[in-house]
Amino acid sequence: MKYKRLEATIYGRVQGVGFRYFVEVKAEENNIKGWVANQWDGTVKVVAEGREEDMELFLKALWQGPRLAYVEDVRYSITDIENVSFTSFDIRFGE
Repeated sequence: MKYKRLEATIYGRVQGVGFRYFVEVKAEENNIKGWVANQWDGTVKVVAEGREEDMELFLKALWQGPRLAYVEDVRYSITDIENVSFTSFDIRFGE
């Protein structure tokens, strides 16, 4: 089974609109482990791990965002990994 690690920064109106909660729900729906956090520059950072096919669906959800958000850009990198190192998906504060 192929696993992927995603590191993404989401730009736009993504703070104060339920974006972190939206990401957490989408991660749980797609069996993705990792974390999401607001950044001081107004972006949202996501570090996520999961199966390749699940990660594709999760990444599509990041581009959409919740109803009140406006995603201008998602800058990301995806790397191959042997195993998932996270045991859950968490909302972090002040990363």
